[in-house]
Amino acid sequence: MSHLPIVGVCADRKLIGQHPSHTVAEKYITAVTGGAGAFAVLLPVLETPQSIARTLELVDGLLFPGSYSNVEPHRYGGAPSEHGTLHDPHRDNTALPLIDAAIKAGVPVLAICRGFQEMNVVRGGTLHQRVHAVEGLNDHRENHDDPLDRQYAPSHPVHVVPDGILHRIAGALDIQVNSLHGQGVDKLGNGLTVEATAADGLIEAFSVTDAQAFAFAVQWHPEWKYAQDAVSSALFAAFGEACRKRSEARLATHE
Repeated sequence: MSHLPIVGVCADRKLIGQHPSHTVAEKYITAVTGGAGAFAVLLPVLETPQSIARTLELVDGLLFPGSYSNVEPHRYGGAPSEHGTLHDPHRDNTALPLIDAAIKAGVPVLAICRGFQEMNVVRGGTLHQRVHAVEGLNDHRENHDDPLDRQYAPSHPVHVVPDGILHRIAGALDIQVNSLHGQGVDKLGNGLTVEATAADGLIEAFSVTDAQAFAFAVQWHPEWKYAQDAVSSALFAAFGEACRKRSEARLATHE
């Protein structure tokens, strides 16, 4: 275990007091260190992003976590957001091109919630900004007044596409997931394969069809108490294994 793979975790930019700060929720970090068995480093999202090439030289995998902010709609040709919608243009500036470059370079990527939406936008897809307002779709939001354990409790089933990547990871065709999102996939991006859908047809997971390495995205939150859920544990283990393979290959080239 002396050579743990290094996983970069994309931060958010938010104010703490009066100071712009770069933060990642601890649940994502512990899922990387514990679930994926990797060494986590946090990637800041500066107004002028740091070098993508240098970032990809440093890491063996990338995690793009959820966030309270949404991708700015001009990134996918959407209508202006409702007043009060939280955005993080610094994260957009960093995450969107980094996801694209990582996939092309064969760097393993796991994208969760906002990351799921980012990956769809990167591939030319579009988003429902208010899933609950779309006819035929359910309300997938959490109740913010509930305690966290209730917010993150399994809330609905998703159907896993037979013989897909998630089917191989989960070992099941129907799984229970939590649901804490207001946005969702409208048009699926180019070169993406649907891996799971909710009962209302909303896409809940997809993979990059022709990716050289693990490139997977889920709309739910597998990082929450991942060790207590078999599918979450299997998902982070699969991501970690892909990162280890990249780490071993990179070490071999320097021996």
